[in-house]
Amino acid sequence: MMKTLPFVEVKTVSKHFGGVTAVDSVSFDITAGVLKSIIGPNGAGKSTMLNLLSGVLRPTSGDIFISGVRTTHLKSYEIAELGVARTFQNVQLFENMTVLENAMVGMHIRTRHGMLDAAFRLPRQIREERLIARGAMEALDKVGLADRAGDNASSLPFGQQRLLEIARALACEPKIIMLDEPASGLSTHETEELAELLRSILADGVTIVLVDHDMQFVMDISDEILVLDHGQRIAEGKPSEVQDNPKVIAAYLGEEA
Repeated sequence: MMKTLPFVEVKTVSKHFGGVTAVDSVSFDITAGVLKSIIGPNGAGKSTMLNLLSGVLRPTSGDIFISGVRTTHLKSYEIAELGVARTFQNVQLFENMTVLENAMVGMHIRTRHGMLDAAFRLPRQIREERLIARGAMEALDKVGLADRAGDNASSLPFGQQRLLEIARALACEPKIIMLDEPASGLSTHETEELAELLRSILADGVTIVLVDHDMQFVMDISDEILVLDHGQRIAEGKPSEVQDNPKVIAAYLGEEA
């Protein structure tokens, strides 16, 4: 039987900022179709790892493979073309654009028309705009924001702004979506709705990488968890295995294991 390769492979990846080591020789895999969370105390290297996976940063050493493609030296837009989308810890919307227009931005990697098409409003450009708008509306419907499509993005409450970021990521039809603190600032009810949305995204066949500080949310939603501390991998496994790991408990309590 042929062995199935992991969708994402991280091999002894390190990232140094001057004399500071943010990620220290970390290795792990992500299987297609699962939700894998990356957790750890403040300064553990979680967001740095997301930045390395998505191409915002390049590793100092080590390799990353996505769908079998070595991405270590690719630019972020080239990694996005492999089917990688992400959100950021701080909400990053175009506040003077509508909700629909913000979602349409997420589909830029699927556009094919050039400057002449846009300047002269050629038929193929018009057809593509309609397809993009339709895809963006489907993404908004997925997160429950279709009825706010014509509203200004800045008019959305914070929780819905988070959902709009996810819709923008979904609009590019990703194979894997990386979410950095999506539950931050959400109410209990909003977090429960977010969990249902993530389960729905998984059911559509999209792989999810999650970073979040809400441990109950993480434990309830995750298939697998990777734990980092001071940039090093200290534990990995199912939620039930990780939460009882003495090294994980010690890292969060600031004690020696």
